Amino acid sequence: METSARATKQGLIEAYIHNNSKIGTILELSCETDFVARNSQFKELAHDLAMHIAALNPKDLEELLKQPFIKDEQKTIQDLINQTIAKLGENIKIRKFVRLEI
Repeated sequence: METSARATKQGLIEAYIHNNSKIGTILELSCETDFVARNSQFKELAHDLAMHIAALNPKDLEELLKQPFIKDEQKTIQDLINQTIAKLGENIKIRKFVRLEI
């Protein structure tokens, strides 16, 4: 079965608060197994995605996936996710996110 078709029933919730404490993000990132959900590369991806959302405020998932990644503008967010999928061998999906600002 192709990686993108496999179910993603595990994952984590990542919360990120920007250093000025006026912007925060909550992200639900899913994967196939609990083993990958606990992997440091998966956790780093979740943190980077949450930080990116706080910085660039995408209006929805479609816009987010097309945005250039703030740490490497040669890659889109979709590219970043695809690279992590290739490294970890599991399907990874952003389920939802919310950005809060005071």
